[in-house]
Amino acid sequence: MLKQQLTQKLQQKLSPQQIQLMKLLQIPTAILDQRIKEELEANPALEEGDTLEDDYLEMGRTEDSKEDDQVERDTDHSEGGESEGEVDDLEREEVMPEEEVLIDDYLNDYMDDDEASYKYQAESGGQEEDNKTLPVAVEDTFHEYLEQQIGMLDFKEERERIIAKQIVGSIDDDGYLRRDTEAILDDLVFSQNVSATHVEIEYWLTKIQRFDPPGVGARNLQESLLLQIEHKITRSETSFDEKLILQISRKIIANYFDEFTKKHYPRLQRQLNLTEDELKEAIDEILKLNPKPASGHVTNSRSTHYIVPDFIIINNDGELELSLNSRNAPDLHINNHYRDMLRAYKHTVNGRRATNKEKEAILFIKQKIDSAKWFIDAIRQRQQTMFNTMYAIMNYQYDYFASGDQKRLRPMILKDIADITGLDISTVSRVANSKFVQTEFGTKRLKDFFSESLQTQDGEEVSTLEVKKILTDIIGAENKRKPLSDEKLKSMLMKKGYNIARRTVAKYREQLNISVARLRKEL
Repeated sequence: MLKQQLTQKLQQKLSPQQIQLMKLLQIPTAILDQRIKEELEANPALEEGDTLEDDYLEMGRTEDSKEDDQVERDTDHSEGGESEGEVDDLEREEVMPEEEVLIDDYLNDYMDDDEASYKYQAESGGQEEDNKTLPVAVEDTFHEYLEQQIGMLDFKEERERIIAKQIVGSIDDDGYLRRDTEAILDDLVFSQNVSATHVEIEYWLTKIQRFDPPGVGARNLQESLLLQIEHKITRSETSFDEKLILQISRKIIANYFDEFTKKHYPRLQRQLNLTEDELKEAIDEILKLNPKPASGHVTNSRSTHYIVPDFIIINNDGELELSLNSRNAPDLHINNHYRDMLRAYKHTVNGRRATNKEKEAILFIKQKIDSAKWFIDAIRQRQQTMFNTMYAIMNYQYDYFASGDQKRLRPMILKDIADITGLDISTVSRVANSKFVQTEFGTKRLKDFFSESLQTQDGEEVSTLEVKKILTDIIGAENKRKPLSDEKLKSMLMKKGYNIARRTVAKYREQLNISVARLRKEL
């Protein structure tokens, strides 16, 4: 049975400004510049400039904006008790009656406001630093380098050159040919209209495998190592004794590759009837080879990633000073042309009711100015939230930032910083994600300062980072001829007072990318 029913419901939704802020919090400083450029292109009311009236203290904030933010925070806590970082002061939607509105009602909020702009500049940064750009290296790509060497091959007809170029184009950025022959033949037919055979592909691949760098064009690691060994053996400057060792290395790679990768050295020594010194020399020659032949070639085909620190901590005579690195962000403000258009409409209408066309134009300008204000405010809030979060982390890990001793890192989880700052845990996570801090001891990833706690035999709680550091030191000092097993590592940590299980040792070792004892063995 169908019936109509009237119900009243209250819904909460994230406003567009809040969604924008959360997205901005996640991106690091290196990407923020691109995000601002996208906003400048999308919104003509947003403008980049150098002349600004506001000079925000601490991180680009005026005292008026601080008071406004304080009112917003007080409102947040009184209405919903939600944290500032998560921006959970959710807006309630109101349906306004459609009626004629005087143009002054549209304009009042925009004509009298101060310029919505900000000075997004680090305290210690100057204009000269802001204008610095990274140099761009002009280099031949790896594939261009290979194609140049194709010119040294002797082709009888043009189709052979096309086959060779197709093979070179199929080599990946590591220097390997991972496409099978059938796929290359299909590519030649469909893209070049050239019909070839398996024999032709193998013939020209053999020629290409003699290109520089040695090992290029191999189909797997074993073949690449063999090509590099062959290159060393055939060099004229290689002595007779060196060739003998290289021939042993070639035999190990060709016939005992599985035993070599699993480091079954006693078995290799027995099967090849070698002394320990001979086996060690042969293994050392293999370890000198490049598992990725193309890695030695400088190329701009891959984008070079520079780590741009989001925060800078300076130790000034024992006092830590924190600043935001905001070199990549330009100064933003509302385009004066849009404000002038509003003033022009106000002068034209002069108190009468606006026509529909005038209202549409005013509404368009209003939306663009709103969007620009939201974006500028989101950038300012991003600054404040990031600074407050990093300031709490710096104080929590003060001993580490003052000394650089990793063993002085305290156990710290997201909730610890959320409790200090009053932010939501998810907001702290967004700030810590993909962010870096520059210290006197190097540029560190923010997430590396977060760790669980481990209880010692004395009942004291220490950071798992401290245990990992000691574990790394123990493994680094071990006898590589007889590396320590996880059980022995556990016993040594227990002697140092760390109550830890063997499986936990194995977990930490894997997190540190350290192999098991058998694979750490050396001759």
